[in-house]
Amino acid sequence: MKVSRHEKIKEIIEAQVIETQDDLAKALRNSGIDVTQATVSRDIKELMLIKIPNAFGGYRYAFPKEQGMYLSQGRLERTFQDSIVSLAVSENLLVVRTLPGTAQAVAYGIDYLKWPEVLGTVAGDDTIFICVDKRENMKLVSEKLNVHI
Repeated sequence: MKVSRHEKIKEIIEAQVIETQDDLAKALRNSGIDVTQATVSRDIKELMLIKIPNAFGGYRYAFPKEQGMYLSQGRLERTFQDSIVSLAVSENLLVVRTLPGTAQAVAYGIDYLKWPEVLGTVAGDDTIFICVDKRENMKLVSEKLNVHI
């Protein structure tokens, strides 16, 4: 039971933005696993989950390996501000132009933020394609990105 619950927690943390123990408990319940807050708290300790900055100025649970190169929201914003040249929208693709050689770092930052509307990114040397789940979410993703530049 505990092993399967821990596996489910890993799946949830990797797929969703989980900000609180209550969020995690709800996600587990939605997956058919009935848990108490005390159980979730113990699981978080046993799995050594940490809290890292999210895209909205708050924090989310992550595994230590996810800390990656962005240990602070400030560093992420500086990377975006220093690198992004322009944004263009086409259907459900957002095209981001960057300074030469910086697209990979910016795409990593976008992936790191785990915006639920972003299906994925593809980066070249100075261009990033961001695939957004629905055309209706293009404005939201553009606004989120504009907050950082």
